[in-house]
Amino acid sequence: MAQVPFAPDVFTWPADSPQLIGARCGGCSAVTFPAQDSCPRCGRLEMERRLLPRKGTLWTWTTQEFLPKAPYASGETPETFRPFAVGLVQLGDDVRVEGRLTVSDPEQIRFGMDLELVVYPFRTDEDGTQVMSYAFAPSEGGN
Repeated sequence: MAQVPFAPDVFTWPADSPQLIGARCGGCSAVTFPAQDSCPRCGRLEMERRLLPRKGTLWTWTTQEFLPKAPYASGETPETFRPFAVGLVQLGDDVRVEGRLTVSDPEQIRFGMDLELVVYPFRTDEDGTQVMSYAFAPSEGGN
């Protein structure tokens, strides 16, 4: 079965240890995700692609209680939809990234918990191609 990322240049795929693709400003050192062509802090056009750390800590989180609309829809229906957790994850010292969490039970989620990037099948297109996305899963190894 073919697998493709949901968008180009967001994460390395295929990869045994996938990483998100960000950018760092050559002028002020600001880090962005996703990668941008100009710096949101200083406006310079000196952005250089940078692979972000795979592990981070949960800074804050909430739950998605309603069925996402396109382009974020995964093929679920109102009958099959289950709420899920979304977190803001601190990756290294430089950047916070929003992403789905692989756990949704509030009893299993805590601020500051160690998380690791994973890639998962987001939806399957009509031709059978799996569209892959990223999420953050609890990590045993810390940062």
